[in-house]
Amino acid sequence: MKKLTERITPEDKALYRKIFRVAAPIALQSLIATSLSLIDNLLIGHVGETELAAVGLSTQIFFIFWMVLYGWTGGTITYMAQFFGKNDMANLRRVAGISVTVCFSVGVLFFVACAFFSGSVMRIFTDIPEVIELGEPLIKYGSAVFLAWSVTMPLTAALKSTQQTKIPMLISGVSLAVSTLLTLVLIYGFFGMPRLGVMGVCVGIVVSRCLELTLYLIVIFAKKNILAAPLREFFAWDKNLFRRVVKNAVPTTVNETMWGIGVALYNAAFGRIGVTEFAACQAGYTIMNLFVVACFSIGEAMLILVGERLGADDLGGAKRTASKILLIVTIVGLCAGGLLFATSRFIVRLFGFTPLGVHYTLLILTVYSAFLVVKAVNSSFITGALRSGGDTRFAMVTEICTVWLFGVPCAFFFSLYAHLPVYIVLLIVQFEEVIKFLILLRRYRSGKWVKDLVKDIGG
Repeated sequence: MKKLTERITPEDKALYRKIFRVAAPIALQSLIATSLSLIDNLLIGHVGETELAAVGLSTQIFFIFWMVLYGWTGGTITYMAQFFGKNDMANLRRVAGISVTVCFSVGVLFFVACAFFSGSVMRIFTDIPEVIELGEPLIKYGSAVFLAWSVTMPLTAALKSTQQTKIPMLISGVSLAVSTLLTLVLIYGFFGMPRLGVMGVCVGIVVSRCLELTLYLIVIFAKKNILAAPLREFFAWDKNLFRRVVKNAVPTTVNETMWGIGVALYNAAFGRIGVTEFAACQAGYTIMNLFVVACFSIGEAMLILVGERLGADDLGGAKRTASKILLIVTIVGLCAGGLLFATSRFIVRLFGFTPLGVHYTLLILTVYSAFLVVKAVNSSFITGALRSGGDTRFAMVTEICTVWLFGVPCAFFFSLYAHLPVYIVLLIVQFEEVIKFLILLRRYRSGKWVKDLVKDIGG
């Protein structure tokens, strides 16, 4: 232990402090968002497994939209982080303006589709009539979330790129408190409020997301954050900058969108096995996310910190930073997987499931705990290392091929034709992560992702 301590240089200690300062608020923000989903599932789980399945399946379209925005902002944050390393705030704001423009345009399309064709959207994910009946209104009346998210997510990315990660964390905390209180009151009709059941979840989420948007606008523009400037500065981008940002962001958008659709199709396959099986999958996935958020957040910190070094033209420092963060992710992933396995039996008891539902959920969590460290490292390769240097096309091809050529076919074949138990199907599908890991590890070691993208871009 003494020798290990002696190997840690003052430079290493400064880096670890910086990683913690950037990653910890991101992890807490992600934990807050996941906690919101868990709380909603716990509250609805006590109403009934059919209701939980309806909420889980109806939110798949929101999950896909979130992945579209996450992919786009993940591509734009590469440039924002590198411009921050270059101390070029003018171009950073222009990239943020490009991000808002594209995200809001996509948000309008999703809003129209779900507000006016909610039944058709719900039938994509399930053919169970009672689930469709409960889920359709959630999609229709929850569609306002698309418009709010389409502005808050680019603003969140801009704040993260300037390493102001505490602000999104605090705003998410307020959003969680409001959503939880409203959902609790409206599901069960406490304090004289109407008893809305599953619609209580919808109202709570819509109100909290609108509040979230309001808080972002106040913090950035009314409080004169370093991002604040006249609106015209955000939209004063030229064709060259737009083209370069789009070239980098389109692969990340396609990557995350296709991955998100793939995960939604996994759920569509599981949802056709049975209500209890899907409810177990929904609960298991939500619980697993509580343990994996810290790992994913470190990957986001890698994108920000390595991108900063690349923007400063410190390619060697970027490589060293990435390798140290990957070691941290591996250790955290192993610990998180063990903790998930050790605590799963206690957490599952919080749900009001039947004995069969509890049995399925425990087996599903065992599968997730075994593969959690691989998921964490893969996320850091894609979201952190490759994206920080603009190697987004390789990441896209790898993710799409492993999900769509292996994961999705396996999910449907073994669910609908082989009729295997849901936890066995999930186990088979998880080997997609192993294939992905082997491909990404080779790419990372090649060093082809280490690039300064903003060196020749002027103010």
